[in-house]
Amino acid sequence: MNYFAPVFLGVLVWFIVRCVLGGFYIVNQNERAVKTIFGKAQRIKNMTTLDDPISEKLREDEQERYTYPQVKVILPGGPYFKWPWEKIYKVSIAIETVNMAYDPEFPNANQRNTVLEAVTKDQLNIGLSGQIRYHVSDRNLYAYIFGVKNPIAHVMGYFVSVLRERIANFEGKPVAAGADASAPVMDGIAMPTAGDTGTGTFSAFSAIQESVANSVQGISINDLRKNLRDLNDHMDNECQVSSARYGVVLEASLITGIDPPPDVESALAAINTAHNQVSSDISLAQASADQKIVQSKRAVEIETLKAQGEIETLQRLSSQLKELKAEGGTEALLVYIRNTKLALLDQTKRIVRRVKQ
Repeated sequence: MNYFAPVFLGVLVWFIVRCVLGGFYIVNQNERAVKTIFGKAQRIKNMTTLDDPISEKLREDEQERYTYPQVKVILPGGPYFKWPWEKIYKVSIAIETVNMAYDPEFPNANQRNTVLEAVTKDQLNIGLSGQIRYHVSDRNLYAYIFGVKNPIAHVMGYFVSVLRERIANFEGKPVAAGADASAPVMDGIAMPTAGDTGTGTFSAFSAIQESVANSVQGISINDLRKNLRDLNDHMDNECQVSSARYGVVLEASLITGIDPPPDVESALAAINTAHNQVSSDISLAQASADQKIVQSKRAVEIETLKAQGEIETLQRLSSQLKELKAEGGTEALLVYIRNTKLALLDQTKRIVRRVKQ
């Protein structure tokens, strides 16, 4: 009996340390936790991810594959207590940023996880660089912890496949022909547009600009570079299902660089330089034509105002003479004419008279 007392005391101490003191835990502010009892996660009865709005964008065939039970999430706080047959899985929900070429399973892939390769519609192998922001979804922790072995690898693979498919079929927006629908205004004078009568210069400039723009519109790299925002928005929209699929929310994707193959980079640079030079020349010519048209309209307006002023002066003089004749008769008019002649003679420096022979 004396041997059993120390053994019993040791077992009791181990139980207290291991099961009682070691059973307390806390959950940090940037963490969420899930508890399992004998290996089974605590679930919300009769609730799956299909009952959550995160699954609204899943297709019908995907809803059958990506149906996960909703689990009870342990929020930040504590201390909490667990028994030895219970296990706690903690995950961080902080936002993380990785290179879009990151491959968690193959560190040497994609030029050591720095540049992602993709093929354009005209069969050019380009290099993409950028970042992805993501965080673990606390609304689908079952998929992240138990449903997928390596969720980040699945999310990155899904993102890369969607991005490559988009680049392989990407086409730039068509160039709008003609000028703007609303004519600009300068100093109160409406500027003519491409549809104004007698301003064929504008329509000619518009046709040349459209031709120059279309000359580089078919080059896929130019299309991609000019529409990076649309490409990023498309990726954000397509990757909204990642939280329902893998329990990971893609906050945003930011593609910052598109590099062409080295053997076509110089040719592409020459094309873009020529295009920029032609566009600059056309813009300068159009600005000069616009300025001349405005000056011409201003000159016409000034001369018109002068003519109107002279006409108004003569009309007022005529009305005054009529009033003078009505009040004083013909003699008053003769006196007015004599006074006017005298005023003119005071201002005259030389008089030329014709002498009859």
